[in-house]
Amino acid sequence: MKKTVNINLAGTFFHIDEDAYGKLTRYLDAIKRSFSDPQGQDEIIRDIESRIAELFSEKVESKSQVISIKELDEVIAVMGQPEDYMIDEEIFEDVPPSQQAKSKERSYQKQLFRDEDNKFVAGVASGLSHYMGIDSIWVRLLWILLTVFSSGFFIVIYIIFWILVPAAVTTSDKLKMSRQQINITNIEKKLKEELDNASGKIKDADYNAVKEKAKSGASGFFGGLGSVFSALFKIFGKFIGILLIIISLSTLIGLIVGLFTTGTMGIVWGNHELMDYVNLVNTTNTPLWLFSLLALFAIGIPFFVLFILGLKMLINNLNSIGTVAKIAIFITWIVSVIGLGILGLRQATELAYDGESIEEVIIPVKAGDTLNLAMNSSNQYEYKVRRNSGFELKLNEDDEKIIYSNDVRLIVRSTQDSIGRLFIEKKAEGSSFIDAKNNAEAIEYNYTLNNNTLLLDGFLTCDIDNKYREQEVEVVLYLPEGSILFADENTYSFHRNSSHWDDILNNGDEEQYLLIQDDDTKCLDCPSFEAKIESEGWETRVNESFEYKSKKDGNSIKLNEDGLNINLSNEEDTIKIKLGN
Repeated sequence: MKKTVNINLAGTFFHIDEDAYGKLTRYLDAIKRSFSDPQGQDEIIRDIESRIAELFSEKVESKSQVISIKELDEVIAVMGQPEDYMIDEEIFEDVPPSQQAKSKERSYQKQLFRDEDNKFVAGVASGLSHYMGIDSIWVRLLWILLTVFSSGFFIVIYIIFWILVPAAVTTSDKLKMSRQQINITNIEKKLKEELDNASGKIKDADYNAVKEKAKSGASGFFGGLGSVFSALFKIFGKFIGILLIIISLSTLIGLIVGLFTTGTMGIVWGNHELMDYVNLVNTTNTPLWLFSLLALFAIGIPFFVLFILGLKMLINNLNSIGTVAKIAIFITWIVSVIGLGILGLRQATELAYDGESIEEVIIPVKAGDTLNLAMNSSNQYEYKVRRNSGFELKLNEDDEKIIYSNDVRLIVRSTQDSIGRLFIEKKAEGSSFIDAKNNAEAIEYNYTLNNNTLLLDGFLTCDIDNKYREQEVEVVLYLPEGSILFADENTYSFHRNSSHWDDILNNGDEEQYLLIQDDDTKCLDCPSFEAKIESEGWETRVNESFEYKSKKDGNSIKLNEDGLNINLSNEEDTIKIKLGN
């Protein structure tokens, strides 16, 4: 059981418990003692008491409610501590000028706050206008322009300012925000301004209350409807807060686990094969732990901000993490984003140029000669080769790690020259044309020609120190018209080219003797009946019965002993069928 006291504060009666009354008395006495000059003291005390009474009135829901220590502490937090009311020492003539300058420097503190008294959303632009000393309209216009030209990115910046920058709540905060000295004159002026605004609100509230009472019962209905909508919006806000917390927290946990594990692979696993693959594509030689740390901060900090925002939507009186911590987090995020941008540019510049190295070889094949063509595989690396992009790490005969790839393209073309030629074009990327050319020349690719049999490697290799730079080999074989080509079935995947490459060796022509003609071939040992289908830039030859269906447009052809059946999904579509050789 607590004893209560009735007090008259600025003409308003309040019920206050004994402990709160004692603390309020000590608070007002401390403010009086903080004044160095009694001039104007009574007027300012009256202003302060009026402001406290106004704040008490906002917290009292009924006339019988008792002011407790909790409500008093909330009011003191808004009003400020007694030391905030210290008078400017410049009014004393006996104070040395050096001490006066120091006192003025202490009382005038330039600090960034959000101005919630002049806000449209959260008071960020208005607070920045106070900090920079310009009109808030220009800050708002600049913010709108930056948001438009950054495709909305400055909305995220605004949210970050909203969370990290504190609002100017106390009188001293508002004086700091407006770049004014904290002295009696300014405190009195600020208090009077707030009292005038508060009295205006009270008059409006009283006028509105009278209007509400004068309205019919319909106003009560709409008021209740407004309360329902307000409750729904609050529930929706809580739901959004929970959703933000779940998304941000799960993302943060995933980032910490994934990126921390990735960043420590080199330290924990040493020479693990996975680290070799990472080092091959890391052309800048940036430490993996540094990249992981920058990525963690650059991606994680925005989600951390969303996490705090979600907590604030759920918890009304959530304590701030502190201005110093907010500034440190923001600076860390900016540095991380800039660092990732620099690393990305370095990585891009390492692969910015294409280089090539071309080798020309004479193939002693004339009209009437037959050339046998096949792809070679090495048991050291792979028993059977098939063309594909990408790369692998392999061990050579000296048990040294090398880059191994099957990215080899085979193209066969006809020529009117009397002898055949083979062009081996090695391709790679680099930070300059010279660097790219050197990387292309570093590719190892071999072939053998023995007794009219051309054996091409179905793979390429490269030293691991050269890194992976999109190395590939393009082999172009020119055969004179009138010569004969017999391609092994293992060449199928290597010459699987579209019409763009002008390749006369089509898929399905393997294991057949082909007479080289002008940009075409003629099968010498094919059955008397053969169908050649051209569709979507590809050519397919089939013998006897077959069935073909286009995945692109649904057109289909079926040939068997019952005859030829053609099904077109569109009347304007056409399919070319060439019968015979």
